[in-house]
Amino acid sequence: MPVINPEKLVALQQNADEVRNICILAHVDHGKTSLTDALIATNGIISPKLAGKIRYLDSRPDEQLRGITMESSAISLYFSMLRRSTPDATPQHKDYLINLIDSPGHIDFSSEVSTASRLCDGAVVLVDAVEGVCSQTVTVLRQTWIEHLKPLLVINKIDRLITELKMSPGEAYTHLSKLLEQVNAVIGSFFQGERMEEDLQWRERIEERVAGAAAKEQEKAERRGTESTDGSIADEMSDIPPSTNGEFEEKDDEDLYFAPENNNVIFSSAVDGWAFTVRQFASLYEKKLGIKRSVLEKLLWGDFYLDPKTKRVLNSKHLKGRALKPMFVQLVLDNIWAVYEATTGGNKGKGDPVMVEKITKSLSLSIPPHILRSRDPRALLTTVFASWLPLSTALLVSVIEHLPSPPVAQAGRLPKLIDASPGAEHVASTVRDAMVNLKKAKNDPVVAYISKMVAVPASELPENKRKGGSILSADEAREMARKKRAEIAKAQAAADGTANGYNDITGALANASIGDGDGQSTEIEPQGDPEHLIGFARLFSGTLSVGDTVYVLNPKFSPASPHAAPEPQKVTVTALYLLMGRGLEPLTSVPAGVVFGIAGLEGHILKSGTLCSQLEGSINLAGVNMGSQPIVRVALEPVNPSDLEKMINGMRLLEQSDPCAQYEVLENGEHVILTAGELHLERCLKDLRERFARCEIQAGEPIVPYRESIVSAAEMAPPKDKVLSRGTVVGVTTSKQITVRLRVRPLPASVTEFLEKNVGAIRRLYAERKAEDEARRAGAEKIDEGAEVDGTGDSADISNDLLSLSEFKRELASAFAENEDQHEVWANGVERISAFGPRRTGPNLLIDATKGGVCRRFLQEKSEDATSTATDGATESQSDTLNPRDFSDKISYAFQLATAQGPLCNEPVQGIAVFLEEVTVAAPSDEESSSREKLGRLTGEVIKTVRDSIRQGFLDWSPRLLLAMYSCEIQASTEVLGRVYGVITRRRGRILSESLKEGTPFFTILSLLPVAESFGFSDEIRKRTSGAASPQLIFQGFEMLDEDPFWVPFTEDELEDLGELADRENVAKRYMDGVRVRKGLAVRGRKLVKDAEKQKTLKR
Repeated sequence: MPVINPEKLVALQQNADEVRNICILAHVDHGKTSLTDALIATNGIISPKLAGKIRYLDSRPDEQLRGITMESSAISLYFSMLRRSTPDATPQHKDYLINLIDSPGHIDFSSEVSTASRLCDGAVVLVDAVEGVCSQTVTVLRQTWIEHLKPLLVINKIDRLITELKMSPGEAYTHLSKLLEQVNAVIGSFFQGERMEEDLQWRERIEERVAGAAAKEQEKAERRGTESTDGSIADEMSDIPPSTNGEFEEKDDEDLYFAPENNNVIFSSAVDGWAFTVRQFASLYEKKLGIKRSVLEKLLWGDFYLDPKTKRVLNSKHLKGRALKPMFVQLVLDNIWAVYEATTGGNKGKGDPVMVEKITKSLSLSIPPHILRSRDPRALLTTVFASWLPLSTALLVSVIEHLPSPPVAQAGRLPKLIDASPGAEHVASTVRDAMVNLKKAKNDPVVAYISKMVAVPASELPENKRKGGSILSADEAREMARKKRAEIAKAQAAADGTANGYNDITGALANASIGDGDGQSTEIEPQGDPEHLIGFARLFSGTLSVGDTVYVLNPKFSPASPHAAPEPQKVTVTALYLLMGRGLEPLTSVPAGVVFGIAGLEGHILKSGTLCSQLEGSINLAGVNMGSQPIVRVALEPVNPSDLEKMINGMRLLEQSDPCAQYEVLENGEHVILTAGELHLERCLKDLRERFARCEIQAGEPIVPYRESIVSAAEMAPPKDKVLSRGTVVGVTTSKQITVRLRVRPLPASVTEFLEKNVGAIRRLYAERKAEDEARRAGAEKIDEGAEVDGTGDSADISNDLLSLSEFKRELASAFAENEDQHEVWANGVERISAFGPRRTGPNLLIDATKGGVCRRFLQEKSEDATSTATDGATESQSDTLNPRDFSDKISYAFQLATAQGPLCNEPVQGIAVFLEEVTVAAPSDEESSSREKLGRLTGEVIKTVRDSIRQGFLDWSPRLLLAMYSCEIQASTEVLGRVYGVITRRRGRILSESLKEGTPFFTILSLLPVAESFGFSDEIRKRTSGAASPQLIFQGFEMLDEDPFWVPFTEDELEDLGELADRENVAKRYMDGVRVRKGLAVRGRKLVKDAEKQKTLKR
C-alpha cells in the first residue's frame, strides 16, 4: 500500500465521528507489538513481509534487544472501507483515522498502561491462546473497567495450538471456549463487586431515611403524647423518591461480556498475519448454506451442529447420538487447520502442493508463481492468509464497527470520570457540557489531559529535520561525513578494546590543534543532542492552536480552591505534533477528540496534568491510579565528581519523562532514584547515562524498605524494669522538671490491617481538623474556606468512597472488639486516640490514658473538640505556670519521630500503641524567670525524652522485622518445574499455589518472594530454565519475619545444640545489620578484625 500523506491524516482529525482512539493492552509477550506491525503495514510505513519482525513501535535499542515494549507509543493510521448506512442502502466509501497506542505488558511498566488508557475511548485486549489469562491480563481488564473503556478481545497466537500443542480442531474449540469463559469470569467479578457496593449504599440510604423518619415521628409523638408512630412512618416513607424507596434495580450485564456472536472477539495469529471474526465466515457461507448472515453469526459459535444431509442447523438436543462437529469446528477451524497442513505440512513436515492449489481455487485466491515455487513454507502460508484473512482488515473493521467514536465515548465515559475527579461539584457547567458533548468551537473551553512527558532528542523534532528532497550544502555534507567517521571510529575502538591503545594516543595527538583552550575542550567533549520534553495528550473539548495560552493544573489541584498554593500557571503552546511512532509531524491546531503531542510545558508539568483555558470551574483529570508504585530505591553518584550537576539535572529530566520513576535527596545527601522494579531500574540507568545526564554514573546496592514491629512471644527476655509492667517506661528530662510515664503495647493484627487500609480516611480527617484549626484562629472564616486555605493538596485526595468520622470510629471499635483476650486494655481506646503515626497517617496509635486528658482527642466530635479547645485556651491565658497540656504537641511530635525511625535499624514502625499514662511538671527551683519563658528550653528535652522512652518500651517486647514481599507468578513447563522451585527456595521464597492449565503442559506457580532477595531473580530463572520460564513480580506488601533479631541461645538445650555463638544463622539479624551498615549506624557484635595474625603478609 502507498505511504499515506500526513496532510490526509490531519484533515481526518476534523471529523470526530470518523476518529477512533484505541490502546492495545495485554500481558507481556502476548503479541501486542507484532499485531501493531500488521496494522502499520497497511499504511505503507513498513513492508508487510516485515510485519511482526521489525516491531516498529519498539523504537528504543533495548526494547529491540530484549524483545519487550518498555514505553507506550502512539501512531495515527488511515483506513478506508465501504459501509452501508442501512442494510438496504448502497455501500459508501468512508475514510477513518485511527489513533493507536501500543502499551507495555511488563509489570514494571504498568504505569505506562494507566497513563495511556485515559487518552483512549476503546481498548483492544490481547490474550495468548496457550498461556491464557495471566496476572497482567487481569490488571489491564481492570484498567479498562475503571476508565470505562469499551474492550475488544483478540485471542492471539492460535498458531501455537496447531504447531506446538498439536491440537485437533475439536480440542482447540474446547480450549478456546474455556479461555473465553476465564476472560468473562474476570469481567463478571468486576461487575459483581460494583453491584454489591451499590447494593450496600442503597441499603444504607434506605436505613438512614427510615431512621430519620422514625426520629421525626418520635419527636412529634413526644410533643403530642397520644398518636401512634406507625402510620406516620409510612407517610414519611411515601415521600422518598421511587429510585430509593422501591426494590433495588438490577442492571443488565449481558453487553459487558465477550461473545464471538456479538463480533467483539477476534481470533488471530499476528506472527502469521491472519485474523477473523465470526461475521467474516458468516458472509462467506451465507449463499452456500442459504442462511441469512445475521442468523448465521449467532449459530457459528456455541453448541450448534450442521446436518450434512439436510443442511439444517441442529442444537445438542436433536443430535440423537450422532457424532457431529460443532459448526465453528466444521466451517471455521477445519479450514484454518487445512491451510497449515497444506503449506507447512503439519505433523508430516512437508506441504502438499495439490491441496494448496485446491484451497486457492475454492477461495478464489491468486498466489504469485514465485511464492508457489518457494522452498520457504512460511512464505506460502503468510501469502495465502494475507489474501484470504488479512489481520488488518478483521481488526480495523471490528475497531470501527464495535468501538465508539470520541463523541459517543465522551458522552458515556466522562460524566462518571468528572464525578470521580477532585472537587467535582465545583466544576463549571460550561466545562462539563463542553467535555460531555465534545464541543470544539473556538469559544468553547479547552480541556486537555497530559498523560506523560516524553523526552525527544532535539534532532528528532520536525523543525530541526531537513525536508525530504532538499540538497545538502558542501559544508553540511563535510560536517555529516566528519560525524559519520567519528561514529565509525568510536564503534571500531569499542570493538577492538584496549589493544590499540598506542593508536588511540597517536590519533589523539594527530587531531590535537594549537589554539585557545575553549576550542580544545569542544573537540574533546562534543556537545550532545539535547533532550526536549513533549506532552503526550488528549483534547476533550475546544480547539487548541499554536500560540494559545492555557492554565496548567497539577494532579493535586482542586476546583474548590483554584487559587491555592501552588497557584496554576499560564503557559503558551509553542508547538503541536501528530504522533507517528518514531517520528513527529507538525500541526497548527488540534480539534477535540484527538491524541496529539504538545510542546511548551517543560518545567510546568512533572509527570501528568490537565490543561484548561479557564481557572475558575476547571477540572482536574490527572488523578489517575498508577498500576505499580516505585519500590526499588538506589543511590547514585557520578564516577567523576565534577559531573554531579549534570547527574542531578539528568535525574530531574528522567523524573519528568518517566511516569513511575521518582527522584529524591536523602537526609545524608545521597541522590536516590525510586523505580518499579529491577528491569525498570536498568532502563532508567541506561537513559541517565546515554540521554539525560550523559556522564558515567555508578549505582549502589538497592535500598530495600523494611518495617519494624513488636509481638508478644512465648519466650521473651524479662522486662527491663521488674517493678513496672512490660513496655512501661518512666522518662525524666535532663533538667528533672518533666516526668513522662508511658506504656508501649503491640496493636491487634485486625486494627493494624484496618489502619493500613484506611490511610485515605485518616488523611482526610487530619485535613478537616487542620482546616477547623485555621478557621478558628482566623475567627471570621468559615470551615470550608479554611479548607481552601490549606495548600497541602490533601483535598485532592479526598474521595467519596472514604469513611466518615462516625463510620471510621465504629469500624475501628469493631476491629478492637475482635481481640477478646485483652478487652479491658483496649476499652474506650478509640475515644482516647490522640494521633496516628508516622506521618500522621500510619498504623500506630498514641492513646491518651492520663486522668485529666493531656493531649487533644483526634477522633472527638467537632462540638466537643471546640468546647475543650476553648477551655484550654482560657486556662492557658489565665495561668503563667506550666501545665502538662503545654507539652501535648511536643509529645505528639516525639511520637511521630519514634514511629518514623524505629530502634532496630531506623525504619518506619507499624503495629504499636503508645499509652501516655502520666505527665508531671515539677516547680522550677529558681524564680528569676517565669516557667512559661523556659518552655523553649524544655521543648527539646521533652521531645528527646519521649522519643527515647518509646524506643525503650519497644525493645521491652520481642521485636520483629517486616519484609517487603513480591507476589511472583511464573509459567513453566513440567521439564523445568524442579529448577524453578530450586531458585525460589534458595531465595527464601514460599510457594502459594501450583496449577496446571488445562489442555497445555504449562504450570502456573504463585509464590511470595522477599524484595531483598529478588535482585537477579529474573535472570537466574531464565538461565536455569534456558529461557523456558519468566517471572512477573508484583509488590504485595509487608510480611512479618517471625524471628527475633536479638535472639541468642539461653536455655540449656539451645546452648547444647547451637553453642554460645549460635551456629544457625539469624536471618532477621543479617537483614537488620545490613541496613545499619548502610546507614552508618553501630552494629552490635561486629568485629572488623577477627584473627589479626592471619591477616599479615608473610614473605615465607
